[in-house]
Amino acid sequence: MVKYSVIGTSWITNSFIQGAEIVENLILDGVYSRSVQKGKEFARSTGAKRVFDSFDALLNSDTDLVYVASPNSCHYEQCKALLENKKHVICEKPITITLAQFEELCEIADKNSLVYFEAIMYMHSPARDVLKKAVAEIGNIRTASIDFSQLSSKYAALKRGELPNIFNPLMQTGALNDLGIYCVYPVVDLFGEPLEIIPVQHFLSTGADGCGSAVFQYSDKLVTITYSKVGQSRSSSQIMGDEGTVIIGSISQTDNIYIYKNNGERTELVPDIDKKYHMGNEAQSAYNFITDMKSFEHFYKECREINKKTLRCMEKMRVDNA
Repeated sequence: MVKYSVIGTSWITNSFIQGAEIVENLILDGVYSRSVQKGKEFARSTGAKRVFDSFDALLNSDTDLVYVASPNSCHYEQCKALLENKKHVICEKPITITLAQFEELCEIADKNSLVYFEAIMYMHSPARDVLKKAVAEIGNIRTASIDFSQLSSKYAALKRGELPNIFNPLMQTGALNDLGIYCVYPVVDLFGEPLEIIPVQHFLSTGADGCGSAVFQYSDKLVTITYSKVGQSRSSSQIMGDEGTVIIGSISQTDNIYIYKNNGERTELVPDIDKKYHMGNEAQSAYNFITDMKSFEHFYKECREINKKTLRCMEKMRVDNA
């Protein structure tokens, strides 16, 4: 049995808890929130056994694993403290802002024989292998367009003159960290790191990036990434080969995937999937890594290497807000 606790009381934390319910012997233990009252309300609604009234209380508890879904600006310090106090950690994206921070925390985790990885749905979905196989079936790929543009539920508040966390640069948020990362992961996984990245970002009055794009240049192809929190996309991502095209309806969840052959044949590869199962895949990986690392070590190391490549690319994609 693995007991896990959560940091944060947002919808994403609730989604993780719902997903984790499908993992046998992964048991919800406690919740920590900066607001004890919110923590108590969240515990009542989710069935968490206890509420930690301070971060130190969580650090000193006997919980085995912590799912970190605090503001981005808290990830590095909180994960470092958790790892130094012998807790396994699965952290929401971005796991850290810089590659140097990630490598530092990986060293601490390894020194203490702890699991530490990023909660990114793409890497833990069975659809990842389906997508890779489909891409191998469409011939020579010269171009791809990968998009995740989703109008933020907090945008109306921003227009009213408020400053939601997601548009506050002090929280290390914005469109690239929140949505763009979902585009970078499959690109570096499918095609590797590019020779060059040509980025463009548009900044809001708050100083946070509201949208952006980047061209990933390879020796034989160009991949264009677009992402936005200030507009809603109604189209799909697509990877184009000279023998067919792969369409991905949701790049974040890696579902609604189709392959179109040049003869007109259209095949559904992955249908729409309830998000709780995507989150459940992350929770299952955490359980597998903790309880049977010998069997899952190759995949664990693969997750870490793709994470490093993604962070390296995202550092190159950031533009100074001059």
